[in-house]
Amino acid sequence: MRIKLIETIPVRIPLKPERRMISALGKHDVSEFLLVRVVTTDGHEGWGEATVTPRWSGETCLGAKALIDGVLAPAVIGCSASHIVELDRRMDAVAVGNWFAKSAIEMACWDIQGHAAGKPVYELLGGACRPLTVRSRFSLGAYDPERARRRAGELVALGFTTIKVKVGVDPPRDVERVRIVRETIGPDIALTIDANGGWDVETSIRCLRELEDCRLTLVEQPIPPGDYTGLARVRGETGAKILADESCFDLVHAHELIRHDCCDAISLYPGKNGGIRKSREIADLAAQHGIACSIGSNLEWDVATAAMLHFIVSTPNMQIERFPGDVLGPDYHEVTIAKQPIVIEGPLTTLTSRPGLGVEVDRECVERHRFDR
Repeated sequence: MRIKLIETIPVRIPLKPERRMISALGKHDVSEFLLVRVVTTDGHEGWGEATVTPRWSGETCLGAKALIDGVLAPAVIGCSASHIVELDRRMDAVAVGNWFAKSAIEMACWDIQGHAAGKPVYELLGGACRPLTVRSRFSLGAYDPERARRRAGELVALGFTTIKVKVGVDPPRDVERVRIVRETIGPDIALTIDANGGWDVETSIRCLRELEDCRLTLVEQPIPPGDYTGLARVRGETGAKILADESCFDLVHAHELIRHDCCDAISLYPGKNGGIRKSREIADLAAQHGIACSIGSNLEWDVATAAMLHFIVSTPNMQIERFPGDVLGPDYHEVTIAKQPIVIEGPLTTLTSRPGLGVEVDRECVERHRFDR
């Protein structure tokens, strides 16, 4: 099963109006992601997805395409699709970073392995350690007060038991928004916030003290990534439970989080970490130090969402029961790229047990939404 061909397809799909995101990183109205098709010498085919967002990871759709076409693909042609460690070694040898581009190739190779073995990917990863139906929180954007109140009520009616509110835009309005949501959802629904690194240390401490009576379950990435000492200070001075997201792309980052004792949980997902294998390495390291992991999201389509689900159900330290994450991406978009879309019903997302990642890409739909500029 040696890699013979890698095809890259840039696709543009808008989000549903009611689910368009506003955060400290700006607005997300349209997703421009890269689908990656890998073909082996013996005719097996697998699909991956680079869920790129330039304001978040620095990667763009056409940039990922250029990197894969010109750098990563030449490096991995001839590599066995079943030797993920060697695949990663070759990609890391020719390009640093570019986690989402690398993850797309890696997840396509897992897809190939699953199809070849007639098994779902989670079986290749050691088997399911939790049910195939996963409960998600809902990420509510940094909306104006009226919209925040309306959406929060709608989400509770849909069955969500954890609501995450985006902050990090304007501190007074951030605090007001969180208070409005807590008032709307009542005392029994779990409430978390995510600043996407939009606050500094002093602002974080001040805002979290103001929000003490809102009983926040988690505070996600309150300050910019890289300042582990500052993150430890926020955690120590407020007593907030910190979820590190942008602070952890690789094992080095995970070691720094552990060394500085600055988080209670780490947000992982294959796209951000460069692939399923690397995500599992971080989850295993975190487990050794008593740190829980949860799943993050870049509003993925079905292929990357499936990769996330296989990772979740096969990795014991993905403690989504304690800290629900986000695996709702396909439901944010107006169009699905899958012939048999992943089933999403309110907060519940269900993984199929079909071979590979379990997603058959709808080529006709993809071609309708393809773009080249």
